[in-house]
Amino acid sequence: MKKLMYTIEKQNHNEKDLKSILNDNKNIKFISLMGVDLGGNATDEKIPVELFIDDISGFLESAIQTDGSSVELYNIATLNNAKVDLMPDIDCKWYIDYNFEHLDEETNLPIGTLRIPAFLIHENKKVCSRGILRKSEKFFKKSILKIFEENPHMIQNIGIEDVSEIEEIILTSATELEFWVNTPEDKADLEKLYVSQSLKEQYWKRTHGIIRTCLEKTLIKLRELGIEPEMAHKEVGGINSSISIDGRTNHAMEQLEISWKFSNPLQAADNELVAREIIEDIFTSNGLEVTFKAKPIHGVAGSGEHTHVGVSAKLKNGKIKNLFAPTDMNEDYLSKIGYGALMGILHNYEVLNPIVTASNDGFNRLVPGFEAPVCIVTSLGHNYEVPSRNRSVLVGLVRDIKNPKTVRFELRSPNPLSNTYLVISGCYQTMLDGIKAVADSKLSIKDLEKEISKDSGQDSFYLEKERAYRDENDVFEHYSLEERNKRFSVPPATVYENMKNLEKYKEKVQCLKEGNVFSDAIIESFKMGALDKWQKELKNRIIQHCTETIRSCVKLHNKENMDALDEVVWNSISDIKFNVMKDTLTRKSLFTEIKEAIENNDYDTVSNLQLKLKVEMEKIQQLYMQYSKNIY
Repeated sequence: MKKLMYTIEKQNHNEKDLKSILNDNKNIKFISLMGVDLGGNATDEKIPVELFIDDISGFLESAIQTDGSSVELYNIATLNNAKVDLMPDIDCKWYIDYNFEHLDEETNLPIGTLRIPAFLIHENKKVCSRGILRKSEKFFKKSILKIFEENPHMIQNIGIEDVSEIEEIILTSATELEFWVNTPEDKADLEKLYVSQSLKEQYWKRTHGIIRTCLEKTLIKLRELGIEPEMAHKEVGGINSSISIDGRTNHAMEQLEISWKFSNPLQAADNELVAREIIEDIFTSNGLEVTFKAKPIHGVAGSGEHTHVGVSAKLKNGKIKNLFAPTDMNEDYLSKIGYGALMGILHNYEVLNPIVTASNDGFNRLVPGFEAPVCIVTSLGHNYEVPSRNRSVLVGLVRDIKNPKTVRFELRSPNPLSNTYLVISGCYQTMLDGIKAVADSKLSIKDLEKEISKDSGQDSFYLEKERAYRDENDVFEHYSLEERNKRFSVPPATVYENMKNLEKYKEKVQCLKEGNVFSDAIIESFKMGALDKWQKELKNRIIQHCTETIRSCVKLHNKENMDALDEVVWNSISDIKFNVMKDTLTRKSLFTEIKEAIENNDYDTVSNLQLKLKVEMEKIQQLYMQYSKNIY
């Protein structure tokens, strides 16, 4: 088979090269524009390649019209103003997506679709996730140079004497993608999964069988696409699969992770989107189900998507300087810029969090005890020589004392279905706010270390007085819930509580809006979309799932095999079933109360009732597990 082409680099995005490439690869039959809406959904359509070849320059310079109802742009692409255009992005990598189940009759090669990342245009404005991230990159680079020009002290401690030495600012980002795979129709054995996780039987263990094959195929395909995978391994969740007589894998249920090399922010987000598609295609084509849900199985480790962000400067002499790294890694954790960036994320996290966690599923993962970051806190390390490995914090400092180029921040709260484009945009906007504050403060590095290490109740030039922001302890083991809430603030527990913070902390929202990166219209559209999906999912999916769970809790004991304990536990289960699901003439069930509150747009009540429902469902599942195990 002829070697397939998988990418077209930006230097080839011209009429001459593209005609030559497409004429040499006759099996590439379609063109597709990949725009990404505010919900993180990518568009895909099939445009015959002949139409593209006939007018390549016109295609790249103009936009393809589409219907706004097909993308998530709440209150922007409305029914009376629904026209949205797709504009090709010629400054990024293009991908070729092959259908290996459909061979071209002429070449006997798989049919290919050239996927061109694009921007969504409405009323001549970019209103998409990719457009926001592109704007954020440009604004950060421009702003950081201005800060250096006005505050020379900000660069003197990182080995740069004058801003004129800088040729360009380089932003780098990457994600670590976790996901679950299982054989179809297999139901989770919660007890086995929980025990396996507690015993750490899966973490970094050797894969085997069809899962190993799929993982290896995925890494090969990612490399062909230029995504450059660095590592793949089992995560903490999962149970051992079994092999049938005919050699097939049965009862597979494993959690995996794949990570790849850093890129510029926009490319990093594109890479992740493509990687999710490749993973799903390969595993499903081999008879396995894949889910990128944050918490697919209650009571077991969820899937995160740690997002890494860094900033460097390329000097005119060719050297690269990490702007977060101090001159002497043995004497300081961070540079002034690094401390400012870290403070910016922490100080403004109330308005970054709605972007990071905008779904019911995302909140299901953010619970103490599963290494899920709930508290707004960071860890720098117990001393300068030993890097921090604290997995209970929100923002991790990644540093290697022997390699200053590695210094970066790891935001641990995103999940695989977080909108990475907007998350990275928000990170750079909030970091910039903190860098500006540090620049204005004129504080020394040691003073900045004291600032971020302050205890709750101590004053700060930027951070909030009643909060603590650094802790080297496991914050879930070391503090009680009450102590955590007092030191690090009370975290939101529902989508509605999270979105309310965009109104509650309007002064912090301003940092997102700097440079018109997140406009009022974009923020409102994102919030409306999140709330709309929140209530619809609660009403139509979560309640239905709870109904099925409740109905599956059936009476198992009889007079011959029962003990008084069984009767007591069953009565408790019955009470919960009755209160959650059953309406009577004198009272309404919890389900009905939730539905009525949704109909009345009483979102505060909906949010409170959702939390009450969650508690009741956790109770009934625990009780039924206890009850069923006691029946012989």
